[in-house]
Amino acid sequence: MTKSFPTQSSLTLATFWMTVATLRRVTTSCLSQQFSQVYGPVFTVYFGMKPVVVLHGYEAVKEALIDHGDEFSGRGIFPLTERTSKGLGIIFSNGNRWKETRRFALMTLRNFGMGKRTIEERVQEEARCLVEELRKTKASSCDPTFILGCAPCNVICSIIFQNRFDYKDEIFLALMERFNKNFKMQSSLWIQLCNHFPVLIDYLPGIHNKLFENIARTKRYTLEKIKEHQESLDVNNPRDFIDCFLIKMEQEKHNSQSEFTMENLVSTVTDLFVAGTETTSTTLRYGLLLLLKHPEVTAKVQAEIDRVIGKHRSPCMQDRSHMPYTDAVVHEIQRYIDLVPHNVPRAVTCDIKFRNYLIPKGTTILTSLTSVLHDNKEFPNPEKFDPGHFLDESGNFKKSNFFMPFSTGKRMCVGEGLARMELFLFLTSILQNFNLKSLIDPKKLNATSNSGGFISLPPLYKICFIPV
Repeated sequence: MTKSFPTQSSLTLATFWMTVATLRRVTTSCLSQQFSQVYGPVFTVYFGMKPVVVLHGYEAVKEALIDHGDEFSGRGIFPLTERTSKGLGIIFSNGNRWKETRRFALMTLRNFGMGKRTIEERVQEEARCLVEELRKTKASSCDPTFILGCAPCNVICSIIFQNRFDYKDEIFLALMERFNKNFKMQSSLWIQLCNHFPVLIDYLPGIHNKLFENIARTKRYTLEKIKEHQESLDVNNPRDFIDCFLIKMEQEKHNSQSEFTMENLVSTVTDLFVAGTETTSTTLRYGLLLLLKHPEVTAKVQAEIDRVIGKHRSPCMQDRSHMPYTDAVVHEIQRYIDLVPHNVPRAVTCDIKFRNYLIPKGTTILTSLTSVLHDNKEFPNPEKFDPGHFLDESGNFKKSNFFMPFSTGKRMCVGEGLARMELFLFLTSILQNFNLKSLIDPKKLNATSNSGGFISLPPLYKICFIPV
């Protein structure tokens, strides 16, 4: 990086297959580890003709995302995301649009109680509904993917649309199916190749076309809900996120530079749906697999639930401070599964000298969260699932600056507070009411991630929820 990035004038077959190989490696935790041993904590890899800077290790990630937060606050844009988001919303926007939209979203979610009682009550209500749905499985072996997706999706629906759906609602079922398929497609090697070789998008068939179709259908549904809100809007009594955005649009209708437009509302709501549904449901699904594989951990959590909460009331967030082992287990699940190994791509907002390297404005940045969450000095035996990573010698919960599953700095997840609440309340509610059972020996369960790309997905498995 002390030299100019080499340029290439054409795409060759060799370049294509070299990129395929690089992409296969970049989706594993081995890439940054191997490369950092040779090139240090800051190095460049090429995806096709595009240079991407990788940051490895806690110190480099912290220095970039926290110490130089403004300079590393851009969003890396790829052709597929550019076509679907058009630079709108929260996740893939940049500059003033990102700042204004993010600030508004955070303020609105806080006003509706994110981290406060009102949101907690919604999550508790959904936790009770989740428990009832699990009872309907009648202790038979089942794939928990769908049910565990419904719960966080319904919480987001209550925040955005005011009300939740019944788990058997056909519209809800279709919405959930699209979210699940999109998540899997976005983690595929083909989607990554399309992002790095845009010529594939227009001239070859592939799952990217299905992805476009699914996203368009979700946006059409969102627009329909927005129009319903417009017809019944009471500016003095906003019911949900959409109402608040519509009121803001009206307030800024004479501002030609306003970021509060109908198009941005549709994209922002879609982003909240995606960010608030699949990431939490995948963590829950992976977490239950780990608890199934480690019954001794599950038994300790259930003993703590019996001691602190008992059987006759719902868990609440106040309980967490009295349940250090359960808190440690939830943290360890997130650390161990390493949900987004290389974070959502960033971009530098200006030319910056970083650790004696000149990184040009607009350069895509990958921050290896794996290298932080699996740091072997902070977390001894990081490849082992061990809640002790977050407990001190006295059994008290131990915080760690290396805990970055939601990223860190100015672009960290908007819904971190909600996600933490959901994970604690959903998992404790499940273990309060059920024992977990596998039809095969727990020791033989495969808990290795199916990381094919952007997200670490758990392998498919079946589980029995035995009422206690």
